[in-house]
Parts: sequence; structure tokens; C-alpha cells
Amino acid sequence: MHVTVAGKQVETGEALKTHVRDQLAIISHKYFDHAHDAHVTFSKSRTFFVCDINLKAGRGLLMRGEGEGADAHRAFDVAAEHLAKRLRRYRRRVNEHHRSMAPERAVTPEETPSPAPRQYILAAEEGEEEPASNGAEHESVIVAENPAHIEKLSVGEAVMRMDLAHTPVLMFRNKASGTLNVVYRRQDGNVGWIDAAGA
Repeated sequence: MHVTVAGKQVETGEALKTHVRDQLAIISHKYFDHAHDAHVTFSKSRTFFVCDINLKAGRGLLMRGEGEGADAHRAFDVAAEHLAKRLRRYRRRVNEHHRSMAPERAVTPEETPSPAPRQYILAAEEGEEEPASNGAEHESVIVAENPAHIEKLSVGEAVMRMDLAHTPVLMFRNKASGTLNVVYRRQDGNVGWIDAAGA
């Protein structure tokens, strides 16, 4: 796995880089064997250090961990623990998904009913981390994003990908119906699901 360590107005010495590489190697081998590369960025906010880890894994999966600490090492350790927690959750969900899908027969698109567009609310799991909302109002700016491949996923897999990437919204192609769907994190902490089947 290729690891890039960068600092925004923070010195990243060789000891810190070695610590980062060693710990990320241990975490990725323990939970996720085919990680491609990781970008670790250190910055300073007021009196504490901030660490942001972006781990790129196979099949377009991106996982993120953030941490704060009195020094750069502590900030990285907190971010690495957040990343490990998300990897454990991902591994558990994948195993549960495979166990639940094994005895079931796959549903073909022809067998799937085509109801009107609908929106579902899925309750957040206990113990899930909720993103902080600062409630600040500001003018919207349109920002160009890079093109992204739209994956074919189940709703559960899409929610898992969204949580692991720490993004507020994810568009995907529904495995059952083949239509474009969207899952997003609501302000109340629950997950919204928009299904455009039959539209």
C-alpha cells in the first residue's frame, strides 16, 4: 500500500511518517487486504493538531478517518482508531449481508414491481457516529466534482459505502430494479432513501 503523508503548516518528520505507515499497514492487513493507497494530512487548528486519513480501497471504496490531539502523533492515533472502527463495521456488515443473502433467491428486474417514486426513512443503528451540524447559513456555490462511476448496489450496501466514505449522499444503481437511487444522511441522523423506480 502506498502512503502519502503531508502537512499543512505542520512539520512531518521521518519518525511521524514511519509511525503512520506502520500503523496503517497493520490496520489495512487486519481488516482489508486489498487497500491501494492512503493519503494522510496533518494541519493545526488553534492549539491542537488535526489528522485526516483517506484510504482508497478496491472497487471504488473510499474510507475516511479524522482525529484531533495535542500533538500530531495523538491526532493520527485518534484518526486511525476511527478508520479501524469503520473498517470493522464494514467487515461485519459485509459478512452479515453475505449470510443473509445466501439462502435467498436473487430477484430479477422482471419480478420487481414498479411503484411510483417513493422515499423511505431508515433508522440509524445504535452506536453509529453522527455528523456534526453547525447550522451555519451561507450562500451556495456550485463546485465542479470529478466524474464518478455509479456502482450497482443494494440499499444496505449503498448506506454502508456512504458511511465509510463519510459523505452526506450517495447515488447508486439498485441491484434489484436497475434504476438510479439515492441514499443520504438526514439532519435528524437517520438515512433517507430515494427510489426512482417507475418514475
